[in-house]
Amino acid sequence: MQKIKIENTFAQDWIRMFAHLANLFFEQCEIITEDAENASKVDFIFKELEGNKLSAKAILNYEGKQYEATFSEIEEVGDAKVKSRQLKRIYSHVFLEVLEQATEMKQSWGILTGIRPMKLYHKYRREGLDSEEAVEKIMKNYRVSREKGELLAKIAAIQLRSVPDLYDLKDEVSIYIGIPFCPTKCAYCTFPAYAIRRKSGRVESFLDGLHEEIREMGRWLTEKDMKITTIYFGGGTPTSIEAEEMDELYKTMYESFPNMEAVREITVEAGRPDTITPAKIDVLKKWGIDRISVNPQSYTDETLKAIGRHHTVQETVDKFWLSRNMGMKNINMDLIIGLPNEGMAEFEHSLAETEKMQPESLTIHTLSFKRASEMSQNRNKYKVADRKTVEQMMKLGEEWNEKNGYDPYYLYRQKNILGNLENVGYAKPGEESIYNIVIMEEVQTIIGVGCGASSKFIDRNTGRIKQFYNPKDPAAYILTYEESIEKKLAFLDGIFPETVKK
Repeated sequence: MQKIKIENTFAQDWIRMFAHLANLFFEQCEIITEDAENASKVDFIFKELEGNKLSAKAILNYEGKQYEATFSEIEEVGDAKVKSRQLKRIYSHVFLEVLEQATEMKQSWGILTGIRPMKLYHKYRREGLDSEEAVEKIMKNYRVSREKGELLAKIAAIQLRSVPDLYDLKDEVSIYIGIPFCPTKCAYCTFPAYAIRRKSGRVESFLDGLHEEIREMGRWLTEKDMKITTIYFGGGTPTSIEAEEMDELYKTMYESFPNMEAVREITVEAGRPDTITPAKIDVLKKWGIDRISVNPQSYTDETLKAIGRHHTVQETVDKFWLSRNMGMKNINMDLIIGLPNEGMAEFEHSLAETEKMQPESLTIHTLSFKRASEMSQNRNKYKVADRKTVEQMMKLGEEWNEKNGYDPYYLYRQKNILGNLENVGYAKPGEESIYNIVIMEEVQTIIGVGCGASSKFIDRNTGRIKQFYNPKDPAAYILTYEESIEKKLAFLDGIFPETVKK
């Protein structure tokens, strides 16, 4: 384990910040404040310069060599929080730069470890900057490479083409409906996903609570004459439940939610091919739902076994064509780069198989070691691709999508992601998922119902976000969903105190 000593003057949130940055360079790194054997050391020097400039210098002693970096900028006007954010950004600059010098490893996303890069770009555009000015500011303030900055600009242009009123959706809401069951749980997964078992009766009990939650939310939405932008069924795998249960759920949704004819998009994740049947597709068609996800993740059977997906590659192919031939006109597929024992050859094969099907959209995820996943807890058991390989895989994915007529339309990043890369959603022109755009850019309130559903309540005036999480466990959800309904309605009343005028 790499150890880096810093001064014993920083608060814990600063130490966490330095640790997140250091972990971009080292598989395991600990930030310490006491002397330790074989530890590297960073000294910081801070100065307030003439012209209201703030400046920081970092001096790193690493493996017998010394590295230095300095960064300064004009002090921002604002309260203590504004100054704290600026100081963290300045210190992050110099800390990252000396680590880049020492390791000869360039971070294309600069000091960004948790923030959503697209939100920064949109923020600068809404402040009046043109595209090039927004890119330049992101590069300067956050050390982001030009290549990544221009990717943000390209994605934003496609988002605004797909949703021209993106910045004006604050008076509408979207709905997320979480169904927490899967045939099995994947090794990399931390979503609410429980192996579906019928004997305990928890599926039926959960669905009873979900119907009631939908009805109660529907009453509030109807009273406010609220417009719903999109509805998204996630999980888990929403198609894990039976066709008759899906039918009843969609019936309740249509009876409860107002203005359903104005909803722009309804998506149902059918991510596990082993849950897709002709009867379930018939139900989707009955309710006018034709956007689904059929997620291969990989087209190598050995990989699917290693990550706990109990279906075959052939089943993915068969269920895609079943869905297509039965009338599903908007199908998304997901691929994950960096899965155990996969390199360029396996990813090239996955792309070649995808090319035969030409789904309307393709999301390329980079494997992330999420803290609670089985893969993270048993990391030594899983051999994954190195940084150089995953970078090559991501580049290959970009080239494949461009060649096949797909545009990048949303992007997000996660901590502990291989190669410090990103997840990118691509789509054929006009087939972009509106829900994916609005949730990633956090432009409107998302009401989450069901197990593990996250609600994001966005203040229409300040843009501040409050989050509320339904319980992940079905048993806990069944016991507390009525209390969750009350709390969410209270949040909603605070945001929408009066009926929104259309």
